[in-house]
Amino acid sequence: MGGGGMGMGGWSMLRSMRSQDEVSAHQLKRGTAKRILAFAQPYRRDIVVFLITVVIAAIIGVATPLLAGDVIDAINRGGSEAGSLVVRLALIIGGLAIADALLSLAQRWYSARIGEGIILDLRTRVYDHVQRMPLQFFTRTQTGALVSRLNNDVLGAQRAFTSTLSGIVSNVIQLVLTAGVMFTLSWQITALSLVLLPVFIIPARRVGRRLADITREAYNLDARMNATMTERFNVAGALLVKLFGQPDGEARRFAGRAERVRDIGIQSAMYSRTFFVAMLLVASLAQALTYGLGGWLAVAGSVSAGTVVTLALLLTRLYGPLTALSNVRVDVMSALVSFDRVFEVLDLRPSIEEKPDAVPVPRGNGRVELRDVRFRYPSGADVSLASLEEVATLDRTISEPVLRGVSFTAEPGQMVALVGPSGAGKSTLSMLIPRVYDVSDGQVLVGGVDVRDATLASLRDEIGVVTQDSHLFHESIRENLRYAKPEATDDELWTALAGAQIADLVRSLPDGLDTTVGERGYRFSGGEKQRIAIARLLLKAPSIVILDEATAHLDSESEAAVQRALSVALAGRTALVIAHRLSTVRDADQILVLDGGRIVERGRHDELVAVGGLYAELYRTQFAVADSPAPYTDATGPEPVVMPMGTYLPEEALPPAAAN
Repeated sequence: MGGGGMGMGGWSMLRSMRSQDEVSAHQLKRGTAKRILAFAQPYRRDIVVFLITVVIAAIIGVATPLLAGDVIDAINRGGSEAGSLVVRLALIIGGLAIADALLSLAQRWYSARIGEGIILDLRTRVYDHVQRMPLQFFTRTQTGALVSRLNNDVLGAQRAFTSTLSGIVSNVIQLVLTAGVMFTLSWQITALSLVLLPVFIIPARRVGRRLADITREAYNLDARMNATMTERFNVAGALLVKLFGQPDGEARRFAGRAERVRDIGIQSAMYSRTFFVAMLLVASLAQALTYGLGGWLAVAGSVSAGTVVTLALLLTRLYGPLTALSNVRVDVMSALVSFDRVFEVLDLRPSIEEKPDAVPVPRGNGRVELRDVRFRYPSGADVSLASLEEVATLDRTISEPVLRGVSFTAEPGQMVALVGPSGAGKSTLSMLIPRVYDVSDGQVLVGGVDVRDATLASLRDEIGVVTQDSHLFHESIRENLRYAKPEATDDELWTALAGAQIADLVRSLPDGLDTTVGERGYRFSGGEKQRIAIARLLLKAPSIVILDEATAHLDSESEAAVQRALSVALAGRTALVIAHRLSTVRDADQILVLDGGRIVERGRHDELVAVGGLYAELYRTQFAVADSPAPYTDATGPEPVVMPMGTYLPEEALPPAAAN
């Protein structure tokens, strides 16, 4: 038991030295300690009880060696009362052992209650906060670094109230009591016992520094291997490896890193074992000195044999606290750094926030208006953290404007199309309406309410979005659909699937609605994923629909199925459609042509083609390569000749026989 106590102190010191460099380099923000105390406020009673059990356990740890010494002295004195005294002392020692065991269970229960409660509070708060960050935050930060804040740093913060707090209190009390008792019993033996302490600490620090180096390398290698596995084991990465026939090369690269991790593991094991053996050796030598000097003094009659035994037992409880407390600053700083890194995320304010006096958007209105809208993306310093991007400093460059004075109105039930070359600002404009981004200047109104004055919940209820690569979670079809309407019944789900032209397919699946869609929905084709996404949209039943290249990457057959589903989804709703395939927006009530962040043309299809501007140029260029599905009439008869999807040719691009 005594050796174990010292061992734990030694391991605590070694663990501290591994992170000492990183801790020393981290600059804590002012007020971190005060925020930690405020965070611990709900657990103050549990913490007090926990510390009381720690104090009592430390007192028992010192009392037991004293009683053991009394047993030896009672045996040496002999006499008629010696036997009963030894029995009583043995019963007391046994009772203290039972009390110590019960206290250990109580400590563990309170430690778990406090620690797990803090983990719950921190994780849920950080998770909720991160979800509210702007989209650009996620495009800049590394997912792994963000997940680390929710795992490693939260666990590090939790240790502040469990192992670090209890360790400091326990070690201080144990050290004071043990040293006081030892000096009272024999200052000579105590002083001699402490002579070997530097012999233990100095080499241990060198071992710790070397362990820190190889541990840091192991962490870096582990991180790279995890990144490799994440990229190669997702569907897209696995497909790329197979298509380029590189599994052997990938295996060799991975094996090279794994072999280095193995070598580091062997080195680390040997350094750790050497440290442990050295610690036990120094402790044994110190005990040998205690027995030697103590035995000599006992023979000389200066101390009793029981005192020698007591000092030898107390010695094992002296080295542990001394070595642990020699690095107490690093232990405390490690916990503070973990909290500081968590607070760093919590202090990054979301750029999209709901006003206290926000009002709901009128339900079912469907009117969208943009008034002189200007927008530029914020700099990295405004939306991100350098530590989450693994860069020294964040980019503070002010970007060029993406939108430059855009104004238009979409009346309820109208279809407004946004077309133009890549980079014109179409997708950015569409993201301003559901307030994924906020305008830099101007106004976006939905139902007559400025989106910055609207409640976020009502805004999201009014607007539905289908992108070109609609995301599905690795869950069942039912759960993916109910993400739009958690309380939806199965009948409502089937109605939405029928409207999206995919109910028959889902019914044919062995598990029906309980079919798991796979990572990002990869168990389904692109067209099937899109139709499930449209079903999700129909279930939500918004009054405004935004389609961002919803059919851009689909084959002709899938596109036709999705277009049929979209005709149901758009019926009676205001639609904002972004399209490269201009055939999909020929019937739009209004077509807006964007270029360089400005609306350079607006009107209906025929009007814009007749003007001969940018739209007409895009239209002719696109259809010169036969990129739009629609019928045309053969000149040999009145019956229309329906070409396969994707082969419609406008009149100006037809061969002479057909054009005449």
